[in-house]
Formats: sequence, structure tokens, C-alpha cells
Amino acid sequence: MPKVELKQPIVDEISKSIKDAKSAMIVQYLGLTVEQDTALRKELREAGVTYKVYKNTLMKRAFEGTDFAQLDQHLEGPNALAVSVQDPIAPAKIFAKYAKNYKVFNIVGGVVDGQYYDADQIAVLATVPSREVLLGRLLGSFMAPVSSFARVIKQIAEKQAEGGAAEAVPAEAAAEAPAAEAPAAE
Repeated sequence: MPKVELKQPIVDEISKSIKDAKSAMIVQYLGLTVEQDTALRKELREAGVTYKVYKNTLMKRAFEGTDFAQLDQHLEGPNALAVSVQDPIAPAKIFAKYAKNYKVFNIVGGVVDGQYYDADQIAVLATVPSREVLLGRLLGSFMAPVSSFARVIKQIAEKQAEGGAAEAVPAEAAAEAPAAEAPAAE
């Protein structure tokens, strides 16, 4: 059987993995111990990231005609490919941690949502909070005025229940009202 036919299933495997990918990143992993590499693979797997070492020529063939062809410039030497279908930033976060802790581990480049990023830009991407955290912050900023309004209404209701309507005017409202219009204390 010709070599091309033997390699085609691997090219198809790579093509299939990047078909619906939100991101793909290339790293140089040489120098990691077996224990470190095993820990890296476990973390990536738990984050839903596919991580595998392929021959550069096979990755280049699989990337043809896709946004990931931008990574061809980095396909020299021993590289590993990380593909994420769920969270596009997940590999960047894990790789940034490993690059910081192990000087032999290098982020080479990546494509996130069709946009090429070099190693420095990927390190910046790694600092971006996750989608869930950003949505939580957004929801919190939407809810803050509503929560404040609800607290003021509750305080007014409690004051009315305690001492009557004359005391129910909040301090902020009384301070803003002109002196002539301020309610008379009885």
C-alpha cells in the first residue's frame, strides 16, 4: 500500500478534529518529563481539549483551505496540536500556566475563532476570564440598580410600618428637596 494511503486516515482525523473547532494551538513540548506531560494531557482532557502529536506535513495537509492554515508557518520541529471545540480560550489558559512553570514548554501560535494569534497574544488571551465569569459580571451589573431600588423600597416600607408616613421620606430625598418644601416635623 502506498505511503499516501497510509497517511490519509491521519489527515482525515486531523481534519475532522478541526472541522467544528473554535480554536487550535501549536506548542513545542520537548523537555517535559513524562509526569509533566501526563498532567498536561489530563488537564486538557478535563477542559474538553484534544491534544495530540502529529507530523507537521500531515497537519499542513489537513489545514489546507481552513482558517487553521495560518499555523503552517509554525510547522517545523516537534509540535503538538491542541484543538478545542467548546471553550476557545481553555487551551491558552492551560498552556500559559505550563509555559510559565516549565521553560522547556513553548506556545508557538494559534487560531481562535478564525483569527491568528502569536505566542504573546495567546498569553494575553489566557488572562481573559471565562465566558461564564464574564456573563456573571454582566448580570451582576444589570442587577445592581434593581437590587438598590428594592432595598430603598423595603426601607421605606419598614419605616412606614414603624413610625408613620412623616418619617418615611428617605434621607436622600429630604436632602434634595428645597427647604420650603420639606415636610414639617410635628
